[in-house]
Amino acid sequence: MESTADWTECRVALPPLQNWLVLDLATEDPEAWARALADEHLDSAARPEWREAFTADLLWYWGAARRQGALCAALLAPADGAVMASCTVRELRVPPELLSRAALRAEVEQAEGPFFGEQTLDEVDLPLGPALRVHRLEPTDPESDSGGVLEGVAHYVLPSGHATALECRLLWSTLGFGEELEKVADELARSLQLV
Repeated sequence: MESTADWTECRVALPPLQNWLVLDLATEDPEAWARALADEHLDSAARPEWREAFTADLLWYWGAARRQGALCAALLAPADGAVMASCTVRELRVPPELLSRAALRAEVEQAEGPFFGEQTLDEVDLPLGPALRVHRLEPTDPESDSGGVLEGVAHYVLPSGHATALECRLLWSTLGFGEELEKVADELARSLQLV
């Protein structure tokens, strides 16, 4: 039921793998990669405009993950369906004096956002190390007055024995799946490993 995907510097179990599309962040031809993945994911009878739209979505998520410097990224998309959620794991450039849960908590509490409503902050222990779990709502485009709202859970992890911090973040805009996707975010964070 649970499969493991390998990336250059981290390993994340994606449950279940058939619903996840792993982004090839190392590709030198993202357009060809996105077209091939869209062809693989979508039914052969899919209308050309749907195929083009899905390819454009893949490229948008790929570009966003690359701009964030993600170590790995994947999209949750049911068979022949649209993207429901995105997951990225990235290394955070954190000064050594901030490599503590308390320091991370202070940074998150001071973050300006924009965010909607109250964010939930919890200290958790993951197999990889101590972490801060943040649940919040944020705009799809922080620079614009229009757009949708994203819900997300980010785990800021301090891997034991490593002088670094990782962010494992799941974002979604699909209404009605929040509770289920929060559980998925927690599963992904628990599965995170450095290799």
